[in-house]
Amino acid sequence: MPQHAPTARICRDCDGFPTVAITTGTRHTDGTRATLRVTCPTCQGTGTTAPAANLHRIGR
Repeated sequence: MPQHAPTARICRDCDGFPTVAITTGTRHTDGTRATLRVTCPTCQGTGTTAPAANLHRIGR
């Protein structure tokens, strides 16, 4: 019987790529590019989101 991997909830804002490097267009003295590291503000760099809260009806 095949085993299923648990499905992780991927962040819809960053699509699972939580940290990116953006080039500024300038170069350092050794010739390398100057980059900025930016993380996704929604998932705080994890790439996944918390599962949705389950709503339960209590009473009538």
